[in-house]
Amino acid sequence: MKDSPAIRKTITDNTVDKDILAYTVGEDPVLDLELAVWDCMGTAAHVTMLSEMKVSPPIVTKEEAKKVKAELANIVRLSREGKFEIRQDDQDVHMAVERMLTEKLGDLGKKIHTGRSRNDQVAVDVRLHMRDQMFGMWGEMLDLFDALVKFGKRHNLVPMVGRTHLQPAMPSSVGVWATGHAEMLSAQLPVLLAALEMNSTSPLGSAAGYGVPLPLDRERSAKLLGFDGTIHNVFGASMARGEDEAALVSSCAQTMCVLSRLAEDMILFSMPEFGYFRLPREYCTGSSIMPQKFNPDVLELVRGKTAHAIGLLTASLTLLHAMPGGYNRDLQDCKLLYMKAVDTTRTTLRIMAKVVKGMTIDEAKLRAGFTPGVFATDVALRMVAQGKPWREAYHEVRDHLEMLKDEDPDAAVMAKNHEGTTNGLDYARYAAFSASSRKTLADKMRSARRALRNLIGE
Repeated sequence: MKDSPAIRKTITDNTVDKDILAYTVGEDPVLDLELAVWDCMGTAAHVTMLSEMKVSPPIVTKEEAKKVKAELANIVRLSREGKFEIRQDDQDVHMAVERMLTEKLGDLGKKIHTGRSRNDQVAVDVRLHMRDQMFGMWGEMLDLFDALVKFGKRHNLVPMVGRTHLQPAMPSSVGVWATGHAEMLSAQLPVLLAALEMNSTSPLGSAAGYGVPLPLDRERSAKLLGFDGTIHNVFGASMARGEDEAALVSSCAQTMCVLSRLAEDMILFSMPEFGYFRLPREYCTGSSIMPQKFNPDVLELVRGKTAHAIGLLTASLTLLHAMPGGYNRDLQDCKLLYMKAVDTTRTTLRIMAKVVKGMTIDEAKLRAGFTPGVFATDVALRMVAQGKPWREAYHEVRDHLEMLKDEDPDAAVMAKNHEGTTNGLDYARYAAFSASSRKTLADKMRSARRALRNLIGE
């Protein structure tokens, strides 16, 4: 059944100047395609709750709710097949879904917005979408963590010069280098999990931020969507929009900074002047004029995209810092910022895992990097162990560096066996961390997806 002008008029306001409408709609018709599935989920939870609400006569009957959810399942299918469309006069995903329900179900489709505002509707859509994206990012962080640990374990005791200020400093190993970067990445997981925790409550039912004079069961709709509970205060639920997105963008920016440092190390240590690592040729690009070139462009772009991620965080916080309480239209821009940040970060995590898995070492060049001065601290400490005061040992080694010319990199690597050093890395600990994190992730994903399956099926 085609939507009549009367139905279309109930959904959109055709009196707005077309230039003003285009400006205010912005990129929503494109960005909102990402939210179509989640809008259907939020609507399914809301209409289920309406059908259970203790009012007489019922706003929506249980039988009507089933019809709505069946049609929502069809819209989800269309979305996943790339056939869902947001028309210009829809303005956004919410009105597109409502239009499609009204076309199919007539007056029943007009009831689904009862007790809702587009404010709480988009807020719950975004939270569901963000939750799914954070689950994906969590898994991808663990994939790169595992790749770095595997690389480190494969070359665990291969000597590698440790550097400070980029200058040769002390004996280290490939194992320490690789697992050090892995631990830097794992340290960002609590930041992501803090954003996930912030995202774990539902704003649905807060309407425009002031509630409605209907006996909505907000806790019920929250549970139907797999949230831990509600954002209790309706005004607070309204103001949480933007803050939640900024927390995720912050996690993305911090993670990208870790990836950028890893990328920079890989660029430096694959230079011919070092030659410690060899990057997979299929991940390098050539030159239009120099036939011999294999450039680490992908790693250079990690640095560039990190700058973008930091910019997105700055934009997210700047957007919020002077905003008054309640909904304001500039919150619309939070959508683009978090979507871009999470897409950049997740793509970069996947790319970096590929490059790390394909990277090899040149053991001869790693050993050739050891000059006598690299052993200075180790030799001075051996003197201390034999009873010489530290400062005397320090000056003696500094003034007689020639005594270090016969030092052995392998012996130096084996000599350090306290926790976390060259001969003291605990790979069982890394494996246990990864396994535990993956189990927690799987449990959370299973719980969230079970709730959504119960709403509208597979």
